[in-house]
Amino acid sequence: MRRIMNSAWLLGSVMAMSAALVVTLAHAAPPSRDSDAHGWSKEERAVLASLSLRRLPPMPVDPSNAVERLPAAIELGRRLFADERFSANGAVSCASCHDLRKQFQDGLPVSRGVGTGTRRAMPIVGAGYSIWLFWDGRKDSLWAQALGPLEDAVEHGGNRTRYAHLLASNYRKDYEALFGTMPTLGGLPRDAGPHGAAADKAAWTAMDSRQRAEVSRVFANMGKAIAAYEKSLQHEPSRLDRYVDAVAAGRAADPGVLQPDEVRGLRLFIGKGQCVTCHNGPLLTDQQFHNTGVPPREPTRPDRGRADATAKVRSDEFNCLGPFSDAKPGQCQELRFIVDDDPALVGAFKTPGLRSVAQRAPYMHAGQLDTLEQVVRHYVAAPHAAVGHSELTHRHARGGAAKHDERAPIELTDAEVADLVSFLGTLSAERATVSARP
Repeated sequence: MRRIMNSAWLLGSVMAMSAALVVTLAHAAPPSRDSDAHGWSKEERAVLASLSLRRLPPMPVDPSNAVERLPAAIELGRRLFADERFSANGAVSCASCHDLRKQFQDGLPVSRGVGTGTRRAMPIVGAGYSIWLFWDGRKDSLWAQALGPLEDAVEHGGNRTRYAHLLASNYRKDYEALFGTMPTLGGLPRDAGPHGAAADKAAWTAMDSRQRAEVSRVFANMGKAIAAYEKSLQHEPSRLDRYVDAVAAGRAADPGVLQPDEVRGLRLFIGKGQCVTCHNGPLLTDQQFHNTGVPPREPTRPDRGRADATAKVRSDEFNCLGPFSDAKPGQCQELRFIVDDDPALVGAFKTPGLRSVAQRAPYMHAGQLDTLEQVVRHYVAAPHAAVGHSELTHRHARGGAAKHDERAPIELTDAEVADLVSFLGTLSAERATVSARP
């Protein structure tokens, strides 16, 4: 398959190389003795350099969203992102669950909109580097992702015609400057959509196909503006960046930039802790899906994660191949060749990025773990998965070392757990958490 050479591909290549290097560091012969003043080997320095924010390529262009780089779209999206009128109760906006003051998440185990959800809000900074969105990857673009909560019954709880009327009443000039003349909405019901209350669905069905398509396009364009704003957000450097940039340049890091326990934790992160196997690259995520045996929030109803999401993204009217996408079919390779028959997808969830992770408790896809110490100890314990098969190796179950095709068990002392947790605190930004590109 011909691969499109873009920033997402480049970032994926960097992450793959990082993962390959850490496998070497964790399982193979000892690294070379070509150590620098900090005591890092040549192989270790290569991994450290790959984590620097300086290595982050430009944000990839989404061919399905033609307006995402326009300043007017970014500004319209910024305003829509914070507008609570786009919800059933007039009190919920995108910013309710993606709060700038909380690293664009809400600090809750599961998000609360007009109701209570079943998963945790993911931070959105850097989400434009992802091919698949949400914990299970059920959307294939940031603009399609933005639309999901707007119609979800427990998030915004609204419907398409209500949103179209709100846009026409409050944002018509800005909307039409980007997307052209807004369709005539007079005579359309105030509340109608393909999801939600029975009355809303009945009203939607009563509309003719042209009207439904026009309203859906307005809805899609709303998502494209929000995505433009979200893609304008970017991470600021952390103490880790200052340290690894100094190591990569062959110079001494500023005194005290990392404390001794944090440096020990960094060694664990890229070595025996195996963290960088999945948390690699400048965003500290491989953007893939993994089952690591995280206990379900509801034991009687375990979440199947990615396994149940592939059919959703294939059938989504707002996907890359859909009628509201600005992409050509040949630009939708990921969707066309999506993997949906791998048993490893059962119970698998997306690897979250770790930048500013210490400020984003609780953890995992449904906030099952309260602290970073609990997260690290979970990987050491390597419990069996409630659904599917965990990628973690269970030394306690096998009675010996891992086989050649399996990950080695993660074995850390209490002191090493503490050092690793200390290191994770170095990933927080030193200045304002995010900034918008001009």
